[in-house]
Amino acid sequence: MPSRRIGAWLIGAKGGVATTMMTGLAALQRRVIDPIGLVTATEPFHGLDLVDFPEIVVGGHDIRSGPLDAEARRMWTQSRAIPPELLDHAAEFFATTEPRICPGILVGSGERIRSLAEPRAVAAANSPREAVERIRADLEAFAATERLDHVVVVNLASTEPPPDRPIPRDFAELEPLLDAAESCPLPSSSLYFLAAAEAGCSYVNFTPSAGSTPACLQQVALDRGIVHAGSDGKTGETLLKSVLAPLFAGRNLEVMSWVGHNIFGNLDGKVLDDPRNKAAKVKSKDHLLAAILGYPPQTHVSIEYIASLGDWKTAWDHVHFRGFLGTPMTLQFTWQGCDSILAAPLVLDLIRLVERAHRAGERGVLPWLACFFKSPLGASEQAFAPQFVWLQEWVERHRRAA
Repeated sequence: MPSRRIGAWLIGAKGGVATTMMTGLAALQRRVIDPIGLVTATEPFHGLDLVDFPEIVVGGHDIRSGPLDAEARRMWTQSRAIPPELLDHAAEFFATTEPRICPGILVGSGERIRSLAEPRAVAAANSPREAVERIRADLEAFAATERLDHVVVVNLASTEPPPDRPIPRDFAELEPLLDAAESCPLPSSSLYFLAAAEAGCSYVNFTPSAGSTPACLQQVALDRGIVHAGSDGKTGETLLKSVLAPLFAGRNLEVMSWVGHNIFGNLDGKVLDDPRNKAAKVKSKDHLLAAILGYPPQTHVSIEYIASLGDWKTAWDHVHFRGFLGTPMTLQFTWQGCDSILAAPLVLDLIRLVERAHRAGERGVLPWLACFFKSPLGASEQAFAPQFVWLQEWVERHRRAA
């Protein structure tokens, strides 16, 4: 079988998730680690002809400068999450990838994200249209220079605040607004998506930012014949909610309240310390309970930035429910995990699956990837088990067709 070359273009390429993913990819390419945490490494996926790890070439955008491996090394020095020998294995990978990291854009990004940017790492853009053109040029140059068969763009950037103006449902109405930042309601994540669509790239939104969510942009994806998926990777507390909430519904136990407190200390936590940015994340984490239970219990989600925790995230949940004879009972659980370690393998899974969907001729949103996301596009089902069945059914269809 001829070897493929598939591009993985990471928005937020110098962040914790991206550099952890690259560290893991470098180790997987050298076969020095087992693919623990990768769904696509399990047996049902073996007959799918997924892109192999040595066939993935990484590039990206970021608004920060400095050595690409600095964040990955911080994952050891501050969080003790990546063994230093794996960082040594990844040194050549980082050196090769560094020239492919381009300055990111700040158009529509919000004040908190702007405060993190370094001037030399930001591409000048006088309007949203110019930002889209710059991003598209970077993507097309990446594909041409590296002789890539296809590029999958993955948004791993910090969470933006929600759009502060309505986004038209018709792209023909939106298109003229791209000429001026003050009139365009699209945030930067959506500008990145628009550039990806124009360049013929697939797109994955691993954040709760708008990305490809607006209806007019989903239509752009169909018109351009590209595939996309999102949004907001489901890695920790919300993953457990999507597994546990169906238990209460299935046993007819009434959930009266569900409270979740989250504390973590990485850069994403610092961004979410801003109330506007936090609002987008809380909405993504909080909406699934009513959908699963069939009624809205009282809920509260808190996210607090605790710098000393580094990339380690702790969530404490308190579930107050009523059983037979109206007797109230309580479930409490604590989830502690390393944020980037949980997310990075899913990013690799999504790159492999989205590329396979593109190769199969699919177009538009991919609802069968719902089990990877807190707010899955194209899917109203929020419970993890049926979402995972959709993925398995897709795999089986393509295995039979292979």
